[in-house]
Amino acid sequence: MNVARSFNNWRKFRQTVNELSRMSSRELQDLGIDRADIRSVARASVAR
Repeated sequence: MNVARSFNNWRKFRQTVNELSRMSSRELQDLGIDRADIRSVARASVAR
């Protein structure tokens, strides 16, 4: 079960990183996210 959970968490992390990376700097700014913070935001989304 831990392997499946880890895999799903990794997929959620990658999906979040990919979606945020595709956004323009203006869109990220509107969300209050700096481009350098994308990975930490994605990590936080998995921790929820």
